[in-house]
Amino acid sequence: MRQIGFILEDGFQVMGMAALSAFEFANVDLGREAYRLNVMSEKGGTVRSSLGIGIETSPLGDPPDTLMVLGELTPRPLSPALRDYIAKAGKRSRRVAGVCTGAFALAEAGLLNGRSATTHWAHARALQERFPLIKVDDDRIFIADGNVWTSAGMSAAIDLTLALIEDDHGAALARGVARKLVVYHRRPGGQSQFSALLELEPRSDRVRRALAYAKEHLRDPLSVEDLAEAASLSPRQFSRVFREETGQSPAKAVERLRLEAAKAMLEEGRHPMDVVARETGFADRDRMRRAFLRFFGQPPQSLRRSLRLLEGDDEASAA
Repeated sequence: MRQIGFILEDGFQVMGMAALSAFEFANVDLGREAYRLNVMSEKGGTVRSSLGIGIETSPLGDPPDTLMVLGELTPRPLSPALRDYIAKAGKRSRRVAGVCTGAFALAEAGLLNGRSATTHWAHARALQERFPLIKVDDDRIFIADGNVWTSAGMSAAIDLTLALIEDDHGAALARGVARKLVVYHRRPGGQSQFSALLELEPRSDRVRRALAYAKEHLRDPLSVEDLAEAASLSPRQFSRVFREETGQSPAKAVERLRLEAAKAMLEEGRHPMDVVARETGFADRDRMRRAFLRFFGQPPQSLRRSLRLLEGDDEASAA
């Protein structure tokens, strides 16, 4: 049985607690208590989240097998006692993980010096500026460097935990847990934190409907007329409104969605290039290759190789 300790401070983000459910379902699937969970704080007692919800915690004890430090909306300096505890865990625990802005706590404790790390993209620059000895990558879902793990924000806590479970018990169990959580198994650590739909940020429901329609029909030709019909606008009106709201033409936005979908399929590593091109609407691999070169600066084959190398580095570092 492995002891998993979660450190909370006032202002922690509730979504990071989703990691508890992943460990819980791992126990259910294994039919035994493979993980014993302990929620801790410096002094114990009630700790309140950024939403004001209180969680009962135990005082700090011996460093567990795996220590996870949950992040806050706004990272704050650690108390000397908590900083020393996390530093000690870095030497005694098999793994230490910082969830979202929990990376700041690991950095304060000196665990990230000379290591690669990630955090929520909105805080990555601050992490790099405050701790220049860290190699901060703001576009990774999670990173394992030695026995120290860090993750991006919000839902990435689940991806990190699935990776920890896979590290302990193999991919089959992690996939089973992901199915129970009704989440994608699991986003590779090298996957981007960003989404094309989020970056486009249309203001009106009509343009949002058109983009949602496009994402669901990437295999189709997706002419301006098709998108305009989904938005209930004339093609001329739609093209004007779309560019005003997103700063891009409909054709360029559709290409971005196709590139994002193709990249995700490449990260899965299960599909030949021809299938990826067909399923994402590029029609053939040569057209997909040209789009990848324009946007990523490298062909899909090179991107797939680099993603495999990143995943291999994650696995080797965690071993």
